[in-house]
Amino acid sequence: MTSIRPKRLTQTLLTPSARQLKKTTIGVAVATSLLTTQSAYSQTNDATSSAAAPAPASSTPSTADGTQLPTVTVNGTNGDTFRARTASVAGYDDALLRDTPASVSVVNRALLDDQQARLLTDVVRNDASVNNAYAPVGYYPGLSIRGYPVDPASAIRLDGLSISGEQNVALENKEQVEILKGLAGIDSGVIAPGGVINFVTKRPANVASVTAGVDSRGSTSAAMDLGRRFGVDDQFGIRINAAKENIHSYVDGTNGRRTFGSIAADWNISPRASLQFDAEFQQLIQRSQSGYQLLGGTVVPSAASASRLLGAQPWAKPVTTDALNLNARFDYQFDDNWRAYIAAGRSHTMIDDNVAFAYGCYYVASCGAGGTSPYFFSSSGDFDVYDYRSPGEYRRNDELKAVVTGKFATGAIRHEVTFGTSVQRRVVDLSDSVYDYVGSENIYGPDVTFSPSPNSPSASYPHLDARQYSLFGMDRVSFNDHWQILAGGREVFLRQKSWSSMDGPETGTDKTVFLPQVALVYKPVEPLSLYASYSKALSLGDQAPVRASNAYDYLPPVESNQVEVGAKYDWQNRLSLTAAVFSINKPFEYAQPDSSDAGYTFVQHGTERHQGIELSAAGRATERLTLTASLAAIRARAYDSGSAAYEGHQVINVPRLSAAVYADYTMPVLAGLHLLGGVNYVGSKNANEEGTARVPSYFVFNLGASYTTRIGSHKTVVRVAVDNLFNKYYWQDAGELQGDAYLYLGAPRTARLSVTYDF
Repeated sequence: MTSIRPKRLTQTLLTPSARQLKKTTIGVAVATSLLTTQSAYSQTNDATSSAAAPAPASSTPSTADGTQLPTVTVNGTNGDTFRARTASVAGYDDALLRDTPASVSVVNRALLDDQQARLLTDVVRNDASVNNAYAPVGYYPGLSIRGYPVDPASAIRLDGLSISGEQNVALENKEQVEILKGLAGIDSGVIAPGGVINFVTKRPANVASVTAGVDSRGSTSAAMDLGRRFGVDDQFGIRINAAKENIHSYVDGTNGRRTFGSIAADWNISPRASLQFDAEFQQLIQRSQSGYQLLGGTVVPSAASASRLLGAQPWAKPVTTDALNLNARFDYQFDDNWRAYIAAGRSHTMIDDNVAFAYGCYYVASCGAGGTSPYFFSSSGDFDVYDYRSPGEYRRNDELKAVVTGKFATGAIRHEVTFGTSVQRRVVDLSDSVYDYVGSENIYGPDVTFSPSPNSPSASYPHLDARQYSLFGMDRVSFNDHWQILAGGREVFLRQKSWSSMDGPETGTDKTVFLPQVALVYKPVEPLSLYASYSKALSLGDQAPVRASNAYDYLPPVESNQVEVGAKYDWQNRLSLTAAVFSINKPFEYAQPDSSDAGYTFVQHGTERHQGIELSAAGRATERLTLTASLAAIRARAYDSGSAAYEGHQVINVPRLSAAVYADYTMPVLAGLHLLGGVNYVGSKNANEEGTARVPSYFVFNLGASYTTRIGSHKTVVRVAVDNLFNKYYWQDAGELQGDAYLYLGAPRTARLSVTYDF
């Protein structure tokens, strides 16, 4: 047998700061007064965000030598810490979410801090449309949006540029995480139809803080955030983030450690030109777990242990992941209406994948009883253990993008245009891994030690070289204050070469396609936007699983399309309410049972259609209550597949109903004390393609608190959280990877404590 461990090869590939107060006696006094006001405001309302900006005034203070100083106006929002107003993930930089005809959610820094988020899976639990889809402990996360898997090769972005998503992206240096759901905006090129996840990096500022954390399992962490602006008018800026974490996992034997460092630098070259540079490196070393599988292919295991490491062997090594992400961007403002930027990025991961992998029951005597497939655990819980070693898994994403944006009018009609070009390259090198059977165990029995395979993997060699060249453009046409049309698209030239073995033949893809996007926006009143949109995208075909007669072959690229209708309303400028109804279609890709020797052939046949409704709210519901909430109801079905057993029911691992709520309540009894908490609901999900096995629905409750005080003159925030408060036993993931289905239990109750100290 050959390797089944995932080898995902698909691909898609300052403004200048405000002028500072002059260093005079009066200037210092004004700045000191401002800082004092902000400090007092923050101390009594630590959820309040405030910003200072110059504004014209009828009376301007002056220094003793007659030099005039700009008036400083403080604008604040009261308790809107969970509400974002802009995002850069749907085709426009810092576009107002209310005017964006797409479904976008944003998890900002305040929410990341309050939840003490460490992984992307911690972040996306705030959005009901996002679910786990093969996310084992110790490995990079697999996710789905609107029921479609997120492709790590194309859908994970850093500051708008694609990165190698085969990594656990660090959060210590991120300002927010943006989630674009579905196909929308000119970002939709060669990409899976679920959507995009974009990480936004913190920019340099005058900050200095340290954070230390611990959890109830013994994990410890420490992080530093240090930044400064300097030079004439603070034209230079630098920010350094670093973190160290010792991980004690809830799965026995899967402890690990993580080291992270990043640097962000800004240079405001002139009032019109600016340059940014970002670099981050992370190393994660952690034992990885194997998932459970259906017993006999039809039964969800009962009384399975969340803490047991299936196939635990003393000789198994941890998975080591080294990730490096580099980005640079140059902005130039031609005038008040026209600007341009050039951005370039390189991201690569190097993974040494090692695991004693539990899979199937091919070598077990009880396998096949009652028609049991050898690609599942046996009906009695027996499973095979494989020595899996795949060192030197190298994946690299390169991207270069040039964009021009502008505003102009043709008579009474206003235009906001965006056009540009991009080049993306995806390179993957893999070895011929060791994947050798070493013994068999039972999920209910004791651990058994086997001898490792004597074989060694080959050196890494090229498996994929894919390039994507794009020309894109979009025009937002405003006829008046009520009606807008957005129209544009992307012309994609896709060139791909792949090799299934070191001496194997080269196969290729050469495709050119135009991907249109159009939307109609109606604003009956200023706080309300109604929209209808149509989008089209191209995604590369999936890779056939090992059990198929065409194992490891790549299917041709496929086109997907989406229709979406939505509404966005800003209630009293403090609570953002959104609703969206969508329908997404793409060709159905699956392992079709047939008369071949393998019994299956991986095919594209029929249509997979996901239809649903999403509701969300974010912001300040009352003077003391701030919340973020979302609900998603999705109907995901296959049509005309040629296999009746795969139709007429929900697609595997897609819940019909999901909901998420998280809230911050300012306690009246003690200034600076906040009660935090939330609940996640995920409906029942099918655990196999035939829809004959299901994992039950579940609720998970989380509770916490934060307290902001001062030690000396330094702000200090203490946060405590208990996730899975009632220690719920549940299956968080019943997804597929390359045609094979796995089950993962959720984490048991975990308490966490962190302290952030500003110095």
